[in-house]
Amino acid sequence: MEYCISIDDFKRVDLRVGVVKSCERIPGTSKLLRLIVDLGELGERQLVAGIGDYYRPEDLVGKQIVVVANLAPKRIRGFISQGMLLAAVSNGKPVPLTVMESVKPGSKVF
Repeated sequence: MEYCISIDDFKRVDLRVGVVKSCERIPGTSKLLRLIVDLGELGERQLVAGIGDYYRPEDLVGKQIVVVANLAPKRIRGFISQGMLLAAVSNGKPVPLTVMESVKPGSKVF
């Protein structure tokens, strides 16, 4: 049996749309990228994402992505990651979740 969460548990996850303001490779790795993401009223957040084998940093700048905004910060390779970029997997490749139309940075995802 799969583990199920309640709707109340799901409501605790704060999903937001963010705009990637800058992105760079983390030195000494091919996989890790450091993104600065604008989450509107929540401010800018630094995220560390393991998608560098599939995306060039310059290709992510300006994109609207879906972020878990209330994830506890975690130190990764000396950088504090203040959230998580959400992605689906297609043919083994992570595909960042985006929105179909432009929305205000920090918009809540339900």
